[in-house]
Amino acid sequence: MVRQLGELENAIMTRVWRWNRPVTVREVLQDLQSEREIAYTTVMTVLDKLHRKGWLRRERAGRAYRYEPVSSREAYTAALMNDAWATSDNPAAALVHFFGLMSPEQREALRDALRVAALFPPDPAGPDSPDGGADTGETPPGAAR
Repeated sequence: MVRQLGELENAIMTRVWRWNRPVTVREVLQDLQSEREIAYTTVMTVLDKLHRKGWLRRERAGRAYRYEPVSSREAYTAALMNDAWATSDNPAAALVHFFGLMSPEQREALRDALRVAALFPPDPAGPDSPDGGADTGETPPGAAR
């Protein structure tokens, strides 16, 4: 089960994911200071905790460390969604409600993602084709007869 990041952990991870390169405590601190008053030691402690929790890997760079994410924000989001979905007694109903909450843009992104994942490849004949997508008896390339 994936634990949701705390507010400061999320603020820090958002920067690390966005920058998509190894970062130092000082870089994160300077960026965070544009939004809030925060101490170097606080940022250092949170980065260390994120490292110990497995969110970040680090490499020594002189006397400091450079931190980089172990996985992407998208993988984190997917894990949270999967955990939330797994708590449902009726996963199909949960999905129906979830789809109902989605904007048209999010539904289009979902359709695109399903095509990319090839979970629902488009029917080559298509439902609007003259044969209505009926089985032609032809064997697709690479399929056994």
